[in-house]
Amino acid sequence: MSSTVAVIIVNFNSGGALTPTMDALEAALAGFPWDGVVIDNASSDGSERPVLSRERFTLLRQPGNTGFAAGVNAGISMTSAPFVLILNPDCRLTANSGQHLFEELQKHPRCALIGPRLLNPDGTLQESARGDPNVLTGLFGRTTLLSRLFPGSPIVRRNLVSSDQVSHPTSSRPVDWISGACMLARREALTEVKGFDEGYFLYWEDADICRRLRGAGWEIRYLASAVVVHDVGRSSMNVRGLANREFHRSAYRYFATHVVPQRWHPGRALGWLILMLRWRLKSLTG
Repeated sequence: MSSTVAVIIVNFNSGGALTPTMDALEAALAGFPWDGVVIDNASSDGSERPVLSRERFTLLRQPGNTGFAAGVNAGISMTSAPFVLILNPDCRLTANSGQHLFEELQKHPRCALIGPRLLNPDGTLQESARGDPNVLTGLFGRTTLLSRLFPGSPIVRRNLVSSDQVSHPTSSRPVDWISGACMLARREALTEVKGFDEGYFLYWEDADICRRLRGAGWEIRYLASAVVVHDVGRSSMNVRGLANREFHRSAYRYFATHVVPQRWHPGRALGWLILMLRWRLKSLTG
């Protein structure tokens, strides 16, 4: 039987997180024909080895760390299922969450991507559905001081929309973008926009592809009734310096591509300066 869903996991030094992630898929995708691919970006901790004993999964070992976007694209090219579940190695789908995502996606023929409610291991909400990043995102983003001080402000609620949907968990809603930690996608939509932009090594590739899909006439949706536990940062914690640098480099790529695309616009230089200062500050404070 051919697969309906292809699961793509990009792994890099995720420790023991990958095994429970693969275990959880059996219950989450019960009743669906599916198979999986793990793209391993040259892990040095042996975290990819459990894949070898999984009949549903194929392991592709990359000769070096090619980044998340390139890894996802490699997984897409290795599979043929009409639907693609992109999943971080530190995400555990709860029972039937995959079915909920799939059924909701089917209700909306122009929905390209749908994402679940992401929870921290302690049960608190991760803001995984958001508004398009703009010049204020750096001040009112998911982890900033201003967002913590003024959580109900219109600017914060525009940037972080997940909380608004928790009180209506059984119906999805259109959003600007969803976290790439877990997203169910239509292959035809990903093919139309030529997949993920591999210029993003780490971070912001999810915001970019959602924006490009919406520009092509597709829809992005968020479904709070599908729940996934995300132990965020299991890979990036091992390379904090690299993660910090790539976060800010990718933020500037997004800013220059979508927010201030004019090459000589003064806002582009200002954005670069602010991001470089923020990168340096984060480097000093850890």
